[in-house]
Amino acid sequence: MTPQLAQPVIDTHVILRTGDKLLLSQRGGPYGYGRWHLPSGKLDQGEPLPDGAARELMEETGVSVDPAHLRLVHVVHHKQSDTVERIGFFFLATEWTGEPVNREPDKCLALEWHTVHDLPEDIIEYPREGLLGYLDGDGRAMTEHGWT
Repeated sequence: MTPQLAQPVIDTHVILRTGDKLLLSQRGGPYGYGRWHLPSGKLDQGEPLPDGAARELMEETGVSVDPAHLRLVHVVHHKQSDTVERIGFFFLATEWTGEPVNREPDKCLALEWHTVHDLPEDIIEYPREGLLGYLDGDGRAMTEHGWT
């Protein structure tokens, strides 16, 4: 019997950093309501990863980044449930233009800068793993989350 191929959801997450501050978004939708995460979204069919990350960042925050200025800093392979797995690509924006504004108030309660030394405790686990993978700087390229 041939094993079934994985069909993970592909997510992009963008880390906007200025000095020791990171931009976080507070969820307003049903998944993780009131909890924090990074600007993120699903990759569209046929879309290169950096382009999808730049598009999602613009849609959510109004911040413009050239995909060439997105540096891949971590990957998370996340098991969401018995039937859904996700692969999250975490990018650091090395240059961008614009000031973040909440362009999706139906999905986002707030956009706020948080210091890397005092991050909120209620960051959703999956994006927290990617963010910590980047911040730890221990050379790990990938984290597995939710797998037993």
